[in-house]
Amino acid sequence: MVAYSPAALKAELNERGWRMTPQREIMLETFQTLPKGEHLSAEDLCLRLEEHGEKVSLSTVYRNVKLLARMGILRELELAEGHKRYEINQPAPHHHHHLICVRCNKTVEFKNDSVLKAGAKMAEKSGYHLLDCQLLIHAVCPTCQRSLTAV
Repeated sequence: MVAYSPAALKAELNERGWRMTPQREIMLETFQTLPKGEHLSAEDLCLRLEEHGEKVSLSTVYRNVKLLARMGILRELELAEGHKRYEINQPAPHHHHHLICVRCNKTVEFKNDSVLKAGAKMAEKSGYHLLDCQLLIHAVCPTCQRSLTAV
């Protein structure tokens, strides 16, 4: 996993037969400047781009976030609200995992190097090139546990 500059993304896209479009560049920039812990759905990303004067259709956003996730540049997350969210795929030591409350959708990010090491070891052992390794823990947070017992 590497941190992507527009030049690095352009080189990787070209290597795979795709072009660096202005839309892809602005999407990458948007994800790279997200505050820590923020995850965007394709719809959220489309709205942000519109707010910044970028004319990008929702279908273009969907195609590009899927492409960037397949390339390992974005992480595709299945959080509790039932639709996919995305974030930039950070290299170690910034790599993290998610603890998600299935009732209120509160998400806590945490680091655990052993998860990443185990994933990297298994990928290498099997001859795979690791793009991402993530652990999603679905649970019920303390606040929601208290509301369950109060009923």
